Amino acid sequence: MPDDKVLLITGASTGIGAATARHAAEAGFRVVLSARSEDKLQELAGELGGDDRALAVRCDVTEWPEQEALVARALDAFGRIDVVFANAGFGGARGFTSGTPEEWKAMVLTNVLGAALTIRAAHAALIEHKGHLVLTSSLAGRRPLPGSFYSVTKHAVTAMGEAARQDFNDTGVRVTLIEPGLVDTPFFDDPPRIHALDADDVARAIMFAVGQPAHVDVNEILIRPTAQPG
Repeated sequence: MPDDKVLLITGASTGIGAATARHAAEAGFRVVLSARSEDKLQELAGELGGDDRALAVRCDVTEWPEQEALVARALDAFGRIDVVFANAGFGGARGFTSGTPEEWKAMVLTNVLGAALTIRAAHAALIEHKGHLVLTSSLAGRRPLPGSFYSVTKHAVTAMGEAARQDFNDTGVRVTLIEPGLVDTPFFDDPPRIHALDADDVARAIMFAVGQPAHVDVNEILIRPTAQPG
């Protein structure tokens, strides 16, 4: 249906991205799914209705031409973009002597530059339809963890959310920063030791913000498991 709204998600193949895609499709959105794992994207797109309802586009968010192509494919297929969810990201071991400098560089390029490039690529499309930008930060970006370079990158995304809100001011575009605490997703090699959030819990919070009237801008959602101490 050409008038149905369109939600574009980076990092859509698993976890919070995939859960949000499912909730959005259930709410009547057409979805554009992007990640580097094309097989998982194609499987999810088929589950959500195939070519008429869900488009799978491989995209490395650290590469500007691929981000441009992602937005172009979305507009060619569906004619509009109403919500952009910049969700791609990953973490690593804590400690400033842990991991490798190459892993740190990749984390900055994916978590920070990747989100910024998504905003840049979708900027005009969001303004055209008075859309909604959603950014995945983290509780770790609000309350840094000891030795966590991931916290550093997510602190930058938290700042990016407010910078984007001010940049879009008076355009009708809304901006929401989602800051999950502990979530049981493929992000972790080992299951969390407490009763963590599910990806669906975070997806419902995102869809709550997206579903508000146009004059209501939910700027930040900090969401923790009830049992998380910090």
